[in-house]
Amino acid sequence: MDVLLLGASGRIGQRVATELLDRGHSVTGVSRSGTVEGIDDEAFAAVAGDATDPDQIARLAAGHDAVASALGPGEDDSPEVLTEMIEAVIEGLRRAGVDRLVWTGGAGGLRVGPDTRLVETEEFPDEWEPLARAAIDAYGILEGADDLRWTYLAPAALIEPGERTGEYRTAEGELVADEEGDSYISMEDFAVALVDELESGDGVGSYVGTGY
Repeated sequence: MDVLLLGASGRIGQRVATELLDRGHSVTGVSRSGTVEGIDDEAFAAVAGDATDPDQIARLAAGHDAVASALGPGEDDSPEVLTEMIEAVIEGLRRAGVDRLVWTGGAGGLRVGPDTRLVETEEFPDEWEPLARAAIDAYGILEGADDLRWTYLAPAALIEPGERTGEYRTAEGELVADEEGDSYISMEDFAVALVDELESGDGVGSYVGTGY
């Protein structure tokens, strides 16, 4: 596949790019600066782009088979920029005629019980709530894009740099946790899950949780 990767310079984005390249895909990596450190591959091109501008997204997405997003707010952004980004990306893909999108979402909206989402639990850190709520709002916008083959792929409650094992579990709409109740995934294995989803399309139209 020829994949447009938004947010390619971030920690998750770099790992997704590496995973895609290792599997033989071509990647156009988009960042605000137009530079992506640590990737040297002839199948990779780094370009500058504004993920809140649908015209730029349309121009960048044209000719690609799919778009993957590892976008998140920058240091000076409010969490609500997520909704601006997802609206611009959806509109840009429509203009470009690209209908496949895998979006890196948040775990806050995943269910931990019949009527409880992770963000609603007492254990959820207060300082993370604004970002979690913005990610839930972004999901609501994406959910209405029924003309796209989208997947909203969320990490576990805790995601950190770690080891690539190639092992993970998924659950539709639910937080993935181990027998002790811990919810964790390495950034490397989240990248594996994202590229697996791009290749398989198993989670099209779904909010998918990942973890061990």
